[in-house]
Amino acid sequence: MSVWLTMIAAGALTYATRLSLILLFGRMEVPGWLGRALRFVPAAVLTAIVFPELFLQDGSLDVSLANSRLIAGLLAVLVAWRTKNVLLTILVGMAALLALQRVF
Repeated sequence: MSVWLTMIAAGALTYATRLSLILLFGRMEVPGWLGRALRFVPAAVLTAIVFPELFLQDGSLDVSLANSRLIAGLLAVLVAWRTKNVLLTILVGMAALLALQRVF
């Protein structure tokens, strides 16, 4: 039961946070410099999440061809760049990671 309460509380908190920002920015004009800066937030957050998963193995930096996560990630970046298809990027990246983990 506590898991469900935690999930409901997290959902309510997320909803309240987003609603408060929508209501706040709906009433006031966002300065141009802030709007330009906020456009980089998703890329920065995604980089902060993905970088350690691709480059860190057992707590140390691993930039080698034996790093299956790095190779699969680079392949996914290539697919994303060429196709601009999110689903295909995820599927190719996951398939490459599974195949490379079987090899290495």
